[in-house]
Amino acid sequence: MPYSVLCQAFTDIEAVTSRLLIQQIFTTLLRQIAVQNPVDLYPVLYLASNDVAPAYECVELGVGDSILVRAIGEATGTNPAMVKKRYEEIGDLGDVAKSFKSKQRTLGGFFQKSVAPKKPLTAAQVLHVFREIAQTKGNQSQKWKVENIKKLIVQATEATETKYIVRGLQGKLRIGLAQSTVLIGLAHALALTPPITLCPHQPTLAELEDYPAEARQYLDDTLPSEKRMEAAVAIVKKAYSEVPSYDAIVNGAAKVPLHQLHRACTLTPGIPVAPMLAKPTKSIQEVLKRLSGLRFTCEYKYDGERAQVHLLPDGTTRVFSRNLLDTSEKYPEVPLFVKEACRNVESFVLDAEVVAYNNKTGQLVPFQILSTRKKTEESAETAKVQVIVQAFDLMYLNGKSLLNQTLAARRSLLMEHFEAVPGKFQFAKSLDHKEDGDTTVLEEFLDSAVKGQCEGLMVKTLEVNAIYEPSRRSLNWLKLKKDYLDGLGDSVDLVPLGAYHGRGKRTGFYGAYLLACYDSETEEFQSVCKIGTGFSEEDLKSLAENLNQHVIPTKSQQYSVSDVLECDVWFDAVQVWEIKAADLSKSSTHRGAEGKTGEEGRGIGLRFPRFERIRDDKRPEEATTSDQILEMYYQQDAIAGNDDDVEDDGI
Repeated sequence: MPYSVLCQAFTDIEAVTSRLLIQQIFTTLLRQIAVQNPVDLYPVLYLASNDVAPAYECVELGVGDSILVRAIGEATGTNPAMVKKRYEEIGDLGDVAKSFKSKQRTLGGFFQKSVAPKKPLTAAQVLHVFREIAQTKGNQSQKWKVENIKKLIVQATEATETKYIVRGLQGKLRIGLAQSTVLIGLAHALALTPPITLCPHQPTLAELEDYPAEARQYLDDTLPSEKRMEAAVAIVKKAYSEVPSYDAIVNGAAKVPLHQLHRACTLTPGIPVAPMLAKPTKSIQEVLKRLSGLRFTCEYKYDGERAQVHLLPDGTTRVFSRNLLDTSEKYPEVPLFVKEACRNVESFVLDAEVVAYNNKTGQLVPFQILSTRKKTEESAETAKVQVIVQAFDLMYLNGKSLLNQTLAARRSLLMEHFEAVPGKFQFAKSLDHKEDGDTTVLEEFLDSAVKGQCEGLMVKTLEVNAIYEPSRRSLNWLKLKKDYLDGLGDSVDLVPLGAYHGRGKRTGFYGAYLLACYDSETEEFQSVCKIGTGFSEEDLKSLAENLNQHVIPTKSQQYSVSDVLECDVWFDAVQVWEIKAADLSKSSTHRGAEGKTGEEGRGIGLRFPRFERIRDDKRPEEATTSDQILEMYYQQDAIAGNDDDVEDDGI
């Protein structure tokens, strides 16, 4: 597919603000592709998502602004100093590239009338070059990257193509096309325009019994079309949650009808899934209220790093982090520990926590120590920070997915096929209970978890609504932290957007930072607080040194920030910080969940925030969302039934 067609769709999407219109534009594009050549769906989905490969492949472009400035200058015959100056003026390198490309074409038109027209760029070509750039290493890599970027810009037949090439290489497409929108568009396109290679298949009543609920709903032609489209989206999102790869989804959709996609795209060792997440709770009473009458288990909530351990049929073992990155080199001993613990197993996917561990005392060690672990370690013997695996769930075993089995059944298989190995592999300490109104048992178990260097408890249903749901934050999993009575009952993960110069003792550092939540629908970072507390002197120094490498000339178009909060320095969105706060309030200054609070011009802000730590295991797009901020606001005891809350002061 011509890259110019994709860029025109990007331009149309960027010009509108309605989520419905964005969805319609993108769905129309995908339907055209599905009719003409379904293979073209691959590059379009990746480029629209501003990715070059599935997240678990850990492919990063590694293209800095200096490389792009140089490439734009050389490709358009412009002094790079002029490109840089223009970038500082308007703050969007994509628009800068477009303007210089337009001037080049205008001037060149007088001299190139006899030259044969260039072949148009295709989306597949652009993605191919992006992937080659990402794989380039070595001393000459910067020079090689400049040359290949320059070739793309030169080959572009329209200035708009240059704009989105540069934005794509920056990792800032800025069109408001979130991943959820991409998946919805793909689902609608597959439902309305299925690949013509497929033969129609109408399942029998007996077959329908084995189909997931969303597949049965999609096939029910007595339902309104809106409901069937919702079911189509649920089918695609579920498939993507189990196999987070556009290649796999498109391949599956080319082989089987949409209602059978669950058979073509299923959990497979070697391909990580986004882990199931828990809802925060503020009290034991709230836990018991939500789980009224149900059997559940309480597990220690370990202060470590989530680890998804995969054993492939060929004997290869890989370890993946919470955000699907391969951490096998960071924890080379983990595969050895897990293999030592398993019995009669050919393949598995294990959910666990890797926790820092003192082998001499047999005690767990706080996350702050684990965070000092190198990204690459040779072995357990040479690592300064020792670890232990705390296993708590089993998602796949010997060629069979366990996602649709209850936690009780999954845990039984975990215990049957694995055994504890002192100092290496343990099962999460747990307590099974049935809600009976008595809080004493949970209070004592929470206290023991805290004394054991844990954050608190994870509370999970055992038999009712107890399947494993990848990527979902479910009420069937609740987290109860040791500081649940303190303020929000849970920390939030926010992104630093900018900073303010320090005074007095903080002269030479930043005195305060502006933090934001993430809105996945608009791809915006919305300010929720200024923060100046919780930092040690070492924090102030290290944070400034790190973020100074990511300074941008002006506020990003992705940042929803009031003019009264104008920062002295703006940063690219690259880090996530864990923050605690006293409470949340509606604010005329901050933009968190703006448009969803019921009051025009007011968002949600955090009051009295304090810095806890950097979340290296999260990307900015995985920060606390605006919807979560809104939910936490309304869950506050002071707000329930009373909307006369305190006005936030913007600090």
